[in-house]
Amino acid sequence: MVICMSKFFTANRIFDNVTQIGGLGGELCYLIEGSEKALLIDGLSGVGSLKAFVRELTDLPVELVLTHGHVDHAGAAFEYGVCRVHPADIEMLYENGDPARRYDFVTRGRPAGAFMPKTEDVVPRCAVRTLPVGDGDVFELGGVEIEAIGVPGHTTGTLVFLDRMHRVVYSGDACNPNTLLALPGSTTVETYKQSLLHFSSHIESFDVLYGGHGTGAVPKRIVGEAIELCDEIMAGTDDQYPMAYIGRDFLYARRFTGDFKCRDGRLANIAYKKENIFNR
Repeated sequence: MVICMSKFFTANRIFDNVTQIGGLGGELCYLIEGSEKALLIDGLSGVGSLKAFVRELTDLPVELVLTHGHVDHAGAAFEYGVCRVHPADIEMLYENGDPARRYDFVTRGRPAGAFMPKTEDVVPRCAVRTLPVGDGDVFELGGVEIEAIGVPGHTTGTLVFLDRMHRVVYSGDACNPNTLLALPGSTTVETYKQSLLHFSSHIESFDVLYGGHGTGAVPKRIVGEAIELCDEIMAGTDDQYPMAYIGRDFLYARRFTGDFKCRDGRLANIAYKKENIFNR
């Protein structure tokens, strides 16, 4: 249910205390409210004032935590001036803070007639006070607990956040129908499998994943499917489907249609490169 809109953001209530916020580039973040404070999981691209938009949604003090340091997840760190992020992704946070890069992410491919932001709408890059967060850390919001789970893969510092009350994981880009490995800062497929096995140790605590792109919930079976894909990639029995995406050449473990739906009906897919399969 849409509860608030602006030129830059749309807010949808997905639970009584959880709001999904979408940015102009299709990127998503999540505002979770307890009785004492709120947790903002991810910070979109930093085009438009997310901080001001969030203030329209809650009067509680807000803490920003990042699933990882990429351009479409960390933008608001430069507006809040402080965030929690895994130490492995701090350098990436600053590398992806370039205003021109964030503006390009939001504006490339925008349809004719759509609202087009100006360059001055981009939050400037600044020094950010980065506080550490890692696997097993728990955020106490007042009657609401959110637990961090480390899932290195998409980036070395990737985290997901478990909401046991709603049996949901807010997963960023950790595990989805287009999981990108072989990016700067990604792990190998071999390491990613170990991360997924750790993730799956929590599988009885949640039913669905809400990710950083695509507004709907994804069934948790995607985690097991991703583990199976890692095994197939390492055995050389996957589809090895070549495709260029975001200006990079990948091999996809599964053939898919134009909307990233696997032709065999499975949910998980992994984009990788042959030189990034095994640990050295």
